[in-house]
Formats: sequence, structure tokens, C-alpha cells
Amino acid sequence: MRFLSHHPLTLDGCRRGARMSLAAFPGFIVFSMAFGAAASQKGLTLGQVLGLSGFVYAGASQMVGLEIWQQVWSPSTILTIATVTAVINARLILLGVTVQPWLAREPKPLSAVMLFFLVEANWLYGTRYYQEGGRDLGVFIGSGLTLWLIWFLSTFMGYFAGALVPEPRRFGLDFVMPVFFCCLLVPLWKGPRRALPWLAAGVASYLTHVLVPGYAFIIAGALAGVVTGMILDE
Repeated sequence: MRFLSHHPLTLDGCRRGARMSLAAFPGFIVFSMAFGAAASQKGLTLGQVLGLSGFVYAGASQMVGLEIWQQVWSPSTILTIATVTAVINARLILLGVTVQPWLAREPKPLSAVMLFFLVEANWLYGTRYYQEGGRDLGVFIGSGLTLWLIWFLSTFMGYFAGALVPEPRRFGLDFVMPVFFCCLLVPLWKGPRRALPWLAAGVASYLTHVLVPGYAFIIAGALAGVVTGMILDE
């Protein structure tokens, strides 16, 4: 289908992308069910929870946002949750930059749809496919749409499961997010030197978390990782 896009966009590519995303199902299902359960415990309505997963679709910031969520909002809490989620989601800017060579000549509406489904998992599958010479946009869309559906449906199930799990921390559900992201790092391993930004971000986050109250550790970790990466590249 070339009349809409510069690169091919085929159903076969969509099916291939959907198959590629199967490897991420376990992590996505557990992660999104943990979010749904935690949101239920926090007192969010089903509509609010599904809205967050369906339209925001940013797992890490959704989880952190729950910790800040208040029943009665004030300007300071709104500013806090907006700042923290913006910092966490800034990672998507970097992911978007890396797919720019693939999407640069595509129609803006099509690029917007593809970037809506951009998460770490389908970014990993899509960029690997592109580096291997593949150009079918269906791979990116197929994997992204499939993972979004799994996320949405699992959030729905997790919301009702939350009533059956009165203490999520007791079952380690609060540990799902760090484990999930650690697993995503494995295919990105390119040797000790390229992993130094990860180490710098981890150390900075931990020290800031110990020394400074609140969520400053997220910003500190992000800045430490970016600065370390820039120094290594130079």
C-alpha cells in the first residue's frame, strides 16, 4: 500500500509485527494487571483506569502517577504529577528520534498513529527489523497495536483482580515494573562501555532517593544517564 506511505505498509507486515510482539506478552500482561490492581486499590474508577491505559498508554508513568494520585487535588499535586510523568515520558522523545529515519518521509497522520503506539518493546522489535533491512511499516504498527490491546485488556482484568488482592506488595506486584524494564535491557546490551550510562543512571537515582525526599531521583537518574552517554559519544 504505497499510495499512503513512502515505505510499504502491508497486512503481512502487520501479522509479522504481531507475531514478534508475542515475546513481550508475559511482561505486558503482568505489568498492566499490576497497574489495574493497584489503581483499584487506590480508588480509581474503572473508566479512569481504562482511560489512562487506553489514551495515556505509558506504563512507567502510570505506575508512578498512582503513587502521587490524590482524591482531592491541589495546584501543587497537579504540578508534581505533571512534572514527574513528563520526565519519565521524556524517554519516548529519544525513542522517537531513533525511528526518524524510518518515518521522516511518511505522511504526518500516519507517523502520529505509529508514534502513539511507540513503547520500548515495539521500538526494540521495529528498530532491529529496520537495521536488518526491513522497511514494511506494518511490522511497527502490528506489534504496537497488538501490545496496546494486550495492555488495555489486561488492565481491565487487573482492575477486578485488585479486589481479590488487598495487599499487592505482599505478592511482589510492586516489583513487576523494575523487573520488566530490566528484561528489556538484555537485548540492548552492547558491551560494558555502552552500559556505563545505565550504571550512572542507577547510581545517581539510588543516591538521590536515599538523600533527597520525593521524586527527584527520577530526574537525577535521567540526567546522569544522558550526560554519561554524551561524554562517551564524544
